[in-house]
Amino acid sequence: MSSVTATVEQPRSAAIDWDAIRSDFPVLDQEINGHPLVYFDSAASSQRPRQVIEAIQRYYQEDHANVHRGIHELSNRATVAYEGARVRAAEFFNSHSSDEIVFTRGTTESINLIASAWAGTKLREGDQVLITEMEHHSNLVPWQLLSERMGIELVFWPIHEGGESLDWEAFDRLLTPKVKVVTCVHISNSLGVINPVQEICRRAREVGAVSLVDGAQSAGHRRIDVQAMGCDFYTFSGHKLCGPTGIGGFYGRWECLEAMPPYQGGGEMIEEVGYTQVSYKAPPHRFEAGTPHMAGAVGLHAAMDYLDAIGRDQIAEHDAELTRYAYDRLSDMEGVKIYGPAGERGAVLSFLLDDVNANDLVEYVDKRGVALRGGHHCTQPLMKKLGVPGTARASFYFYNRKEEVDRMIEAIGRARRLFGSG
Repeated sequence: MSSVTATVEQPRSAAIDWDAIRSDFPVLDQEINGHPLVYFDSAASSQRPRQVIEAIQRYYQEDHANVHRGIHELSNRATVAYEGARVRAAEFFNSHSSDEIVFTRGTTESINLIASAWAGTKLREGDQVLITEMEHHSNLVPWQLLSERMGIELVFWPIHEGGESLDWEAFDRLLTPKVKVVTCVHISNSLGVINPVQEICRRAREVGAVSLVDGAQSAGHRRIDVQAMGCDFYTFSGHKLCGPTGIGGFYGRWECLEAMPPYQGGGEMIEEVGYTQVSYKAPPHRFEAGTPHMAGAVGLHAAMDYLDAIGRDQIAEHDAELTRYAYDRLSDMEGVKIYGPAGERGAVLSFLLDDVNANDLVEYVDKRGVALRGGHHCTQPLMKKLGVPGTARASFYFYNRKEEVDRMIEAIGRARRLFGSG
């Protein structure tokens, strides 16, 4: 297992020109229904800068071939690019080695792989998996499938009534030696809650449990150090950090990866195959059967370079400031209920306007060029816990501006008048 040296982001001596950075995103320079686009749906999928688009285009124009198996020049270039992206991801998340980075299609496939190949082979009937009540379906359904198949008991760590935080008294009660996996979202895609994952992982280790952190909403919004976090697994999706769709992966602590069998069989993940027997490669290639998403890895590399060129600490500060501004503006409106914490939160605001259906509100503001998301946000059990079928959600990123928040507030105000609530 080879180690890597982490890339250190340098502090900036001058203010960042956020308007110039915004101009890197060609998709934002358009009108929707006759209005300039306001894109507040980055929690579902971020936009891509031209630097990422151009990197993918160059790969297809100049370097495309299948990786690892060829000895001609194009295959060599593609292999260098693909494995270079793995090294870059190891730097980005500060894993000890690039061998601890496994590429998948994203967070969903990563959690399915871990649930199947690790928990599915290590856990026994009656063992417990501790899951929070705020999880995305991608960090719930795979464990439900495992429970149905193996008799694993799912134990749910409750949230407080308003969804502002997890119930730590309940955690003290529920975290017993019967718990073999503790899994939680880093930043809730519905509530914006930022969970103290370092403390959660530490507590999991104390009872001998493995920890899995769903980093879909945190990977592109703040500095991530998996060694400091102390997690056993950390999952991420490229398309939520300015990269392409169909690429993502996870960090796995080497001792865990080494003990896991393959998730899928096929080409590339084998060491030697006979008609009646097979041996497998070491991680991470053991888990990457078939032709991988080479162009996606190239785009992911470019996205990570792009974010670090800005500075992830600076991105986190920008997100926090913009989210606080939006929270304050929404809080000043009559008839608006915001879910989640009133203080520090991720770049997500879920809210309802009086008795207006969330989807009706989202459809209306879209006519004013404002892109929000309405519904249960793949957290149906959480919505039932909150007593609502769904919410409207505004989610922000570093290419958004306060002026766009003002546009959203103006559109919601029009909706209030239209629907008779103001």
